[in-house]
Parts: sequence; C-alpha cells; structure tokens
Amino acid sequence: MLSLAIFAVYRQTLVAFDLLSVSSMSSSQILALSCPDRPGIVAAVTGLLQSAGGNITEAQQYNDPQSDMFFMRVAFDIDDPLAFRGAFDTLSKSFNMDWRLRDASRAKRVLILVSKFDHCLVDLLYRTRLGELDMDIVGIVSNHPRDALRISNLHGAPFYHLPITKSTKADQEARIDALIEETDTEIVVLARYMQILSDDLTHRLIGRCVNIHHSFLPGFKGARPYHQAHRRGVKMIGATAHFVTPDLDEGPIIVQGVEPITHADTAARLVAKGRSIEQRVLSRAVKALIEDRVFLNGARTVVFD
Repeated sequence: MLSLAIFAVYRQTLVAFDLLSVSSMSSSQILALSCPDRPGIVAAVTGLLQSAGGNITEAQQYNDPQSDMFFMRVAFDIDDPLAFRGAFDTLSKSFNMDWRLRDASRAKRVLILVSKFDHCLVDLLYRTRLGELDMDIVGIVSNHPRDALRISNLHGAPFYHLPITKSTKADQEARIDALIEETDTEIVVLARYMQILSDDLTHRLIGRCVNIHHSFLPGFKGARPYHQAHRRGVKMIGATAHFVTPDLDEGPIIVQGVEPITHADTAARLVAKGRSIEQRVLSRAVKALIEDRVFLNGARTVVFD
C-alpha cells in the first residue's frame, strides 16, 4: 500500500511538472507592420516586447524616403502572445500602423491555380514536401484537368477542375472566389494560370495574389514568347513574380530573375531555361509571402531577406 501511495504522489508530481513546463513554453511569433515614418517607432515596438518578456530572434526595418513610410518585420519568442497582441493593438493606434501578428508555427493557407504548363506547380509541391516552403496547400484549381489532377493525387493536395469558356467565365470565377472563402485561403498563387482574373476578383485579392510572368526586353506579348525572343536575338531572358492587379502584368514586383543566353541557344533551349527561371522566381516570391517578408508600398514592394 505504501508503495502505491508513493507512486501516486510521484505521478502527481510529474503531472504538475508537465503542466508547469507547458505553461512556461514560449511561442514563436512574427510581427509585420507598416506606418507613416516618424521618430520612436523602433523604440516603442522593442520596448513593448521587452516589457512583455519577448525575446527578439530576427528584426528588419526600412524607412522609405520616397513614400515616407516605415516597414518592420520582427520574429520573437514570447510566453503570452495574446496579452502582447492586446497591448500592441493599443500601441499601433498611436502610430497609425497597418500590422499583422501570427504564430510562426502556423503554415499559411495557399490556393494554387494552374493551366496546361505544370512546371511551376510541380516545383512548389516538391519544395513544400521537402519542407523548404512551409505552407498548407488547401487546393489546386485547374481549367485543364489531366496533368494537374495526376500531380495533385501524387502529393495528396485537393484538386478542383473548373473548366472555363467565354460564356462560363463569370460562373467559373465565382466558384474560385467561393473556394477561396471556404478554405480560408490567405495567398493565391497563379502558377502559370493562363486566364485573366476579373477586376472585381483582383481588387478583393490585392496583396494576396501572386503571378509568374515571363519578362523580356523588349517585351513579347501573346503566344510563344520564347520563340518570339529567339527570332529577335535577345541576349537575356527572365521572369517576374508580381502581385496581381487590375492592370494586367503591371502589379507591384516581388522577385525577378534573369539568365544570359547566346546566339547558339535554340528556341527549345530558351523554353527550357525559361521554365527553370520561372520556377526559381515564383518559389522565392511564395517563400517571401508565406514568411510575411513582403510589404506593399504603393506601386512597389518592400521585401526583406
């Protein structure tokens, strides 16, 4: 009987110790903010973190002299994130801040749209499986079912085939919009989705929707851009990841990449190199977005490394 009593006390001690450990575990948070620039912003933010017992693990800031705006991203550990959120909400009002605070362990919810060309989709899924991109893919939408469906099945991502014609465009887009709401999508990625979103949808997705676009000098619009570039003898090809806006392919730029080519490169080799650049550029943009490193700054962006 004595041994059982001792064992019971031992178990209670272990439970109490576990509860104490859980209650004292810190939470990793990411704070991203922007506001009109003025003295004292950094001191106010870091001072509040110190008083709340926070430990800063990463911090970046930028003062833009053109827009007179201030941007800051802070990663930190803290025991009571809810209390800090309430205190920061009060602080933010005095600086007119636009801010967001999230648990760093929670993956962003991402919806991917794709058409026939699936190289960017495959790359994003592979990087997600490797853990390079920490995101929760809530679905893959395609207006061309066969290849994207096969790829989504391989990776276990929900697949939605939403075909589109001129007469069904509005209904198809309404289904995409509903899907964004139903899945609580935070970021929409156009991974070579070869359809133009309506002005209404792009307005609702400002700062949340990223597109990958081939970028050349001079620009080549329309079909077979790499073949047009080959005929013009370009010496540099590239790609641009940008936010989607009602102005087609003119949204704020997030990431760009280029690669030199020579007269010996065939059109087929340009296509292959272009695919590789598009993959790299889009994955970098998505990574920056899901890690809260991208800030809209008028027609431009601020992107912290």
